[in-house]
Amino acid sequence: MEKRTQQRTALLQGTLDMLVLRTLLYGPAHGHQIDKHIQRTTNDFLQMQHGSLYPALHRVERRGWIVSKWETPLDRNGEFKYYRLTEKGKKQLAVEESQWKQMAEAVALVMWPAVEESFHEMVAD
Repeated sequence: MEKRTQQRTALLQGTLDMLVLRTLLYGPAHGHQIDKHIQRTTNDFLQMQHGSLYPALHRVERRGWIVSKWETPLDRNGEFKYYRLTEKGKKQLAVEESQWKQMAEAVALVMWPAVEESFHEMVAD
């Protein structure tokens, strides 16, 4: 059971990492902006918790996929930590997207097989 939990956690972390990298492909952003972008683009289906998002940001930064810098926006008071995608992060995003697409296609084949295939399998049984 513990191995399955670890695999599930790794899948969820990898998915969040990929979403962070994809969000930063559009340009630098601070944590709140990343959170809101993911929430908005998924029609509020995915809502990040600070306990998930910030560890993900630190994890991908340790891997060299993003870099961060404290900056003061022109229209606001106070500093925000802005994250930027690195070249290494862009390459990793391409790998992650490819793997995600393969997995989604494989799951889709099981969940929604072509009508013809389903009919032939039922006739063969």
